[in-house]
Amino acid sequence: MSKTRSKKSLFGVGIAVFLAVLYFVPNVGGPTWWPVKQKLNFGLDIQGGLHLVMGLDIQGALNDALVRDQRGLELELKREGIEIDNVSKEATSHRLIFSFKSAEALEKAAAHMKTFWPTQYLLLEQTDKTLTYQYLDSYVLDFKSKVVQQSIETIRNRIDEFGVAEPTIVAQGEDRILVQLPGMEDANSAKNLIQAAAKLDFMLVEETTLDLMSLVQEAEKAGNYSLKTLKYSEYIKRLNEDLKSKLPEKTQLYFQKSDNASSMEAGRLPFLLRTDSGLDGSDLDDARVSFSQFGAPEVNLRFNAAGTVKFKELTGKNVGRNLAIVLDKVVKTAPNLRVEIPNGQAVIELGSSGDRQELMNEAKMIATSLRAGSLPATLEQLEERRIGPSLGAESLKQAEVAALVGTFIIILLMIIRYKHLGVIANLEKELKKQSFV
Repeated sequence: MSKTRSKKSLFGVGIAVFLAVLYFVPNVGGPTWWPVKQKLNFGLDIQGGLHLVMGLDIQGALNDALVRDQRGLELELKREGIEIDNVSKEATSHRLIFSFKSAEALEKAAAHMKTFWPTQYLLLEQTDKTLTYQYLDSYVLDFKSKVVQQSIETIRNRIDEFGVAEPTIVAQGEDRILVQLPGMEDANSAKNLIQAAAKLDFMLVEETTLDLMSLVQEAEKAGNYSLKTLKYSEYIKRLNEDLKSKLPEKTQLYFQKSDNASSMEAGRLPFLLRTDSGLDGSDLDDARVSFSQFGAPEVNLRFNAAGTVKFKELTGKNVGRNLAIVLDKVVKTAPNLRVEIPNGQAVIELGSSGDRQELMNEAKMIATSLRAGSLPATLEQLEERRIGPSLGAESLKQAEVAALVGTFIIILLMIIRYKHLGVIANLEKELKKQSFV
């Protein structure tokens, strides 16, 4: 073997050893200044953690939806000038029974339901004075699927607060959710957080001449904290406490993640928001992706009866201002209010420029985030297992010992049989396979 080839081989071996050490050290508790921080993520069977199976009360969610529709449709028909005597419900069969004082009102109501609710309600029975409607089977199936997906998204939002690496949150059957949290030690806090409802708010953007980022940086410097050292919720609470005397009354400072940023810490936009808008997630009935007349993705919002009244008043008094949609104190979007919106429906326009798939992904993200503002159904814990890391730790220890012993024996045999040149030759062959040289 030539000297040049031998030097190249030794150089390749050196690079391989350097990279191996660089990425291995964090797994055994390396120094704080070490350039690589990421460790190997072990699953539940290796490092232990929390295993939960949560049951969803889908029937209860359907009944709640029926109650909302009962109230909302009664107000809706009255706003249309249709004289209605009463609206009753049969929760077990998902039916609404409308009673009218006149045949004319009944016909108008039937026409209204056919025009505005054709994909949700089926006209089951009609008499001289009553209309009986029932949820369509297709609507019930879609509703159940949506409840499960919304619950998964909400749980994932809550679990992110713990910083759990690679949690497993998946549907299990039609009404169950499997949650696995590797390395989770504080099981009680995790369970409480999973069953908590995310906070959704609609907040007016306050116009200000203050340099918000300068105020943020001053507060961080004075208090010696940042998003690196605190969870986002803790950071927002402390920041607003420190800035209370410098911000206008009834306002708070929240952030939106920049479009091109990988995380809030990497890029954020500050918003000064009013805290007295009086509109929150309890007023929202639904949010879904649709398309404009030009085919651009957008998000349609629909409020319940109480929310419709609040939204009309809020938009009527604040035409021209921006309304921020905030989920867990994170600004998702802040569209401009162009006109008063009296019908309880609103559209978040995303524009028509840019990559269509990116716009579609953004629309889905916003709609999902809005629907995930609160758990759509009650969660019941059906199964809990706290898995200890002892078995996995023993397996890892045995694997480490086996790897070290095997490596030592191979090196020893190579040295005995081929001396040092044999070791270099074999390393060179292996490095060629890995395309290092």
